[in-house]
This record gives sequence, C-alpha cells and structure tokens, in this order.
Amino acid sequence: MTSIRERSVRGLKTGDSFTISRTFTERDMTRFADSSRDYNPVHFDKRFSLAKRFNGCICHGLLVGSMITEIGGQIGWLATEMHFKFKKPVYFGDTVTCTVTINGIDEKNYAIAEAVFINQENVIVLTCFIAGILPNPRERGIIKEMMAEGDPTNRV
Repeated sequence: MTSIRERSVRGLKTGDSFTISRTFTERDMTRFADSSRDYNPVHFDKRFSLAKRFNGCICHGLLVGSMITEIGGQIGWLATEMHFKFKKPVYFGDTVTCTVTINGIDEKNYAIAEAVFINQENVIVLTCFIAGILPNPRERGIIKEMMAEGDPTNRV
C-alpha cells in the first residue's frame, strides 16, 4: 500500500503534493517502443541522436511523462487533459524526480495540477499541466476497501 493511495482515501486538497523518482534504462525505452510502436532512431541509433545534437540516445518523452500516471493511478484520478512541455532530453541512466502539485479542486472534484520533472542534476526536463476528476467519497470508500483486502490490483 502506498502513502499516495492512503492520502487519496483521506481526501485531497489544494496544495497537496506527491513526489516519485525513477531511473530510466535502455530496457524501459525498448519496452515502451514496443508498446507505443515509436521506433524513432533518436531512441535507438547514436549516430542519429548525435546528428540531432543530443549526447546519445534518449528516452521517449512520453515514457518520462508517464510518471504522472503512477501518481494519478495511486490517487484514482481520472485525467481529462495533459499538456506536456519537453524541455531537456532524458538519457539512459538518468534519474528523474516528478512532483505533482494540486493547484485547485472545484465542488465537483474536478482538479487541476502541475507536474515538474527534474533530473539528477536538478535540471527541469519536463513540465505538465494536468486536469481531471478526483475520486468522490464513495469511490474513496471503495479504494479503502480494496486496501483492506490487500489491494490486489495495485502493483506498487
């Protein structure tokens, strides 16, 4: 059981923030490419990535951006919008920390948030605006029941 899921069950508020970190590997990128069918040579061929003025092969931007889905999935957030700004490349072996901060919640549990992704050198590599629907009290109760049952669908 994660602390993010536990916080969601208690109810979220404006200003709540969640942080996770992940180190990206070439295997992560290959699995993402196989799933997305994005075989851009910038991810696979050093010559091509150098021609694009990178320092080597890079991770897919959406692979890095998918870190917000770990947080959203733990919350039970149903996203309706995501707007990414890819600022710097992420290379194999880079560790990225993603912080999602809820900036507002209306009376219908519609929330807006901002995500900031920072690499191990404290450089912002990606930002994202997120909007969507947070779990209502009934849904939070179901998540609480799931957790009491051992949270069998949660792999985190």
